[in-house]
Amino acid sequence: MAEFKEISPNAPVTAKVTNWFENRFPTAFDAYRVHMSEYYAPKNFNFWYIFGSLALLVLVIQIVTGIFLVMHYKPDAAKAFESVEYIMRDVPWGWLIRYMHSTGASAFFVVVYLHMFRGLLYGSYRKPRELVWIFGCAIFLVLMAEAFMGYLLPWGQMSYWGAQVIVNLFAAVPFVGPDLALLIRGDYVVSDATLNRFFSFHVIAVPLVLLGLVVAHLLALHDVGSNNPDGIEIKAHKDADGKPLDGVPFHPYYTVHDIFAVCMFLMVFTAVIFFAPEMGGYFLEYNNFIPADPLKTPSHIAPVWYFTPFYSMLRAITTEMMYVLIACVVLGAGFGVVKAKLPTIFKAIVVGAAVVAIALMLSIDAKFWGVVVMGGAVIILFFLPWLDQSPVKSIRYRPDWHKYMYGVFVINFVVLAYLGVQAPSPIGERVSQVGTLFYFGFFLLMPWWSRVGETKPVPDRVTFVAH
Repeated sequence: MAEFKEISPNAPVTAKVTNWFENRFPTAFDAYRVHMSEYYAPKNFNFWYIFGSLALLVLVIQIVTGIFLVMHYKPDAAKAFESVEYIMRDVPWGWLIRYMHSTGASAFFVVVYLHMFRGLLYGSYRKPRELVWIFGCAIFLVLMAEAFMGYLLPWGQMSYWGAQVIVNLFAAVPFVGPDLALLIRGDYVVSDATLNRFFSFHVIAVPLVLLGLVVAHLLALHDVGSNNPDGIEIKAHKDADGKPLDGVPFHPYYTVHDIFAVCMFLMVFTAVIFFAPEMGGYFLEYNNFIPADPLKTPSHIAPVWYFTPFYSMLRAITTEMMYVLIACVVLGAGFGVVKAKLPTIFKAIVVGAAVVAIALMLSIDAKFWGVVVMGGAVIILFFLPWLDQSPVKSIRYRPDWHKYMYGVFVINFVVLAYLGVQAPSPIGERVSQVGTLFYFGFFLLMPWWSRVGETKPVPDRVTFVAH
């Protein structure tokens, strides 16, 4: 049994209460010290480092509002839409809870996209934080599944037909596709069985996985320490007590920093909820205020905005685009054979793999390869720690043209997102095809272009100006 800590009889009541709990629950106080008061974070954090805390805040908002919505929602195809209307019109403050949840879904992806972009800018995925990045990408993947399943629950026109289109994509998988789509739907069409399955996963199964990954993400981060805008390890310079010279305790310095960011975020969040919860049809599509009708297809079916970059890539893969992809495979294999210093046997394997890949691409329908490209656009993020071969982590010390490369990547991603919302058109198809090639080229060619150019000298200590 652990020895109890004594405290002065003249100590304040709050100190006595804290001491009483600490003696009986020391693990919680040890965790507080390890992850808050004695966790040293770099003192040069900037604006970009608020989005991790904001993502955690939105997760809490989604869980709490989701609990209240489940109290009144009915996962029944005959009653789901009416139950949402009941929440909006008759449940006290139900409209606010529903709008908080729907706006929170979009807010979640906004802060997660910005959080991931910060990691891209400052090399937060580089050694020793590869596992932190992988957990983060897994969170993103699970979050997409959670959002997709939750999108069906209002049982509106766009919910129903969006689910019908996306689930039908799984039918394109060779051999097992039709059975896989049937397993996901639980029926031959999206129906009451599909709604019940998605409800169960959205409310119970996926949130548990999401929470587990968030905990793993934070624990892995605190084990290796946070990155910073300079990409310097603060643990390299410590004082006599073993504390990083370039670090400050997370609490109270960054808790106050994050509280300010939370206040700013909530001002914007509440403004959207009260004045523009549909956000012009991007956060809540107008067709979703119409009950699902299996006999009436909307003129244009598109997913919510946060899926649209990947949806654009899916639509970009046509039969014509397949020949471009085959040319890319041939060029890639040829470059690998000519330039790589590999034994002849390995070069033969590369050529053989290219031949097999081309044969598969020609024999399988383009729709399947569209699904592969859409999934690959997310999966490729997991390999970023090994694709980036730059000698420095942070964008601050890379060649200036790297900044333009990242800028074009962001613009390309936004353009793909916009095209995914629009109805298909010949010009939009061509632009999305070019955007898809650039997206994958950005990552697949990164081992080459990330090494090109002269890097700037990296300082020995973090650059910090008090303010």
